Amino acid sequence: MQADTSPLRKDRQVKYFLRCLKTFLPQPYTANDSSRMTLGFFIIAGLDLLDVLDTKLSPAERQGYIDWIYHCQVPSGGFRGFTGTHFGNERRTDENECWDPANVPATFFALAILLILGDDLSRVERKGSLNWLRSVQRQDGSFGEVLGTEGKVEGGRDLRFCCCAAGVRYILRGKDTEYLKDIQDIDVDGLVSYIDSCQTYDGGFAQAPLNESHAGLTYCAVATLSFLGRTPPALHPGTTRFEELVQWLSYRQTTQLEEDDDDDDDSQETSADSQESSRLLTPQTPPELSVDDTISALADLQLASERPLEELNWAGFNGRVNKIADTCYCFWVTGALSMLDRLNVIDSTASRRFLLEKTQHVIGGFGKGAGEIPDVLHSYLGLVSLSLTGETELEDVDAMFCTSKKARRHLESLSWWMGNVSE
Repeated sequence: MQADTSPLRKDRQVKYFLRCLKTFLPQPYTANDSSRMTLGFFIIAGLDLLDVLDTKLSPAERQGYIDWIYHCQVPSGGFRGFTGTHFGNERRTDENECWDPANVPATFFALAILLILGDDLSRVERKGSLNWLRSVQRQDGSFGEVLGTEGKVEGGRDLRFCCCAAGVRYILRGKDTEYLKDIQDIDVDGLVSYIDSCQTYDGGFAQAPLNESHAGLTYCAVATLSFLGRTPPALHPGTTRFEELVQWLSYRQTTQLEEDDDDDDDSQETSADSQESSRLLTPQTPPELSVDDTISALADLQLASERPLEELNWAGFNGRVNKIADTCYCFWVTGALSMLDRLNVIDSTASRRFLLEKTQHVIGGFGKGAGEIPDVLHSYLGLVSLSLTGETELEDVDAMFCTSKKARRHLESLSWWMGNVSE
């Protein structure tokens, strides 16, 4: 851990995640009950990063969580997000299964939790899950979230589902070519093409083609390509688009930690101040000048490199242009840059200070922004970003999996995944 930052209060972080796991979550989480698998991932994975799963959870507790996850498995393949839609396998038919569907993000998170807990995935319906995964891909290469009535793909057409789908494919296909020979793969070329079409003019990736760049979705794009082991030639290191992507990500680091105060008393300027601002912002040039000459006559803005160093004490990351810093984007940006092997382009010390001194909460966990109460998503992603930037009290992170490296190592050590055993 770097000496010039406040410490990670590991004991409080452990207590926070254990409270979230073993007691009722606060009332605001009630609306997210259908996403219980996702919440469970953040909590279990958080305890794993803190390296306390073996010491704080008994073998019986770990097995209980594993059994609950398998209870969420849909008979035909994939996992539901929670048990609330489960009406019994004996009552399930082709006509009513759309009311208890497998869910793409829930399936990825379920598999990730099982790996973190040391399960060998032997009870996973691999063939059914891989066939179901292909059925939720659209013709344009993108993925939806669930299958609705009459087999219609439902859910947004965005890169979050693409990333989760690519992760499910990576986990369940493995290297057993004999086992896979009768299982039709997803349209990998179509997915790569769709990802490629989501890159915008400024280098970042958007939710869908022609939308605004977004750091979270940019991470999803990079992770999807990493899961697939496929990168379009135009995005190879050294190309214009690659460098624009890295530059756009680096520009997400910001010292703006809070919204501007709109209070009238604070925002009113004196007459002299107003006149000075007007003088600085209005070009002092004759009206007959061209547009280019008028722009050239504007007062120069101070370069970021010329700002006093103390202004960079706390610099988090935002998700889009002109937004304030947010804990989760510290991971979406550093995670993407880690996969691109370009973490060196950001100020990691300023980012660590933002997390440890501004959003780390006194009771444990991390808030979304400075002074905000903690929640499980921001708490987990805050830990992941800290690990990527050198926090020695945390397990090493695999940016593509968004888990500890040991979880991925466990997957890739399984005999069936390596192709040593055919089912």
